[in-house]
Amino acid sequence: MRTPPRDLRNAALFVAGAAILWSTGGLFIKLAPMPAIAVACGRSLVAAVFYLIVLRPNLRAARFSTALAYAGCIVTFVTATRLTTAANAIFLQYTGPAYVLLLSPLILKEAFRRIDGVCVLLSLAGMSLFFVGKVEAGQALGNGLGIVSGVFFALTVVFLRRDSRAGNDTALPSTALGNLIAAAVTLPFALQALPQMTSARGAGVLLYLGIVQLGVAYLLFIRGVRKVPAAEASLISMLEPVLNPVWVLLGTGERPGPWALLGGAIVIAAVVVRTLAPAERAAVT
Repeated sequence: MRTPPRDLRNAALFVAGAAILWSTGGLFIKLAPMPAIAVACGRSLVAAVFYLIVLRPNLRAARFSTALAYAGCIVTFVTATRLTTAANAIFLQYTGPAYVLLLSPLILKEAFRRIDGVCVLLSLAGMSLFFVGKVEAGQALGNGLGIVSGVFFALTVVFLRRDSRAGNDTALPSTALGNLIAAAVTLPFALQALPQMTSARGAGVLLYLGIVQLGVAYLLFIRGVRKVPAAEASLISMLEPVLNPVWVLLGTGERPGPWALLGGAIVIAAVVVRTLAPAERAAVT
């Protein structure tokens, strides 16, 4: 049966709402009064508790490799956001789809198409622009971690696809376990920032990031994606990298450089092109 137009519209709004909440992460990570590692720890811990209490995932169904990739993604992204501009961090993480295209033939045995090669080259070209011009040492490290975050993001996507092919509903258990792993790994380094984490501002930021930016956003996304076609959901999710730098600019005055904006536009264009590419085009194996 076809989904009624009103239900499709509501589902699309749920996906859009999730993307908007995800996009606020950069601002709140910037506003946190503690170091990046403490933000990553507290955010993951709060999110894990939210998942366990509200969503109640069966952690025994989680895949450790998927959880580990997800943990690496969220820790490197938070750290990158603190070291470089929020725009750089989110745009570089969105090079992840290019790595998905490269990894899928190896892990999932999926064909590599000509359009895939074009999109990979576009993403790499856009990524290179983040290192054009004067880049300070700390920002260069942040940009590097943004690239690593994109790799971990790609591994998470590929592993989740692998798990779903096996008929296992492991997305929620694996992400919940990933948050627990991220919190456990960063905890020893975050303890020295405990006073800032438990301050009114620190606790407020961590509660927002864990419950709203991750938890509520996940609920909205899974409710919407059940009825929204995958390609449309991917395009709507592009609201995240577009809005993330906007919230940071409004909240902190941080402005990304012109080369970063151009690079980000190229990366996003590559993702959009690949999303809209017809499945029937010729494949290169």
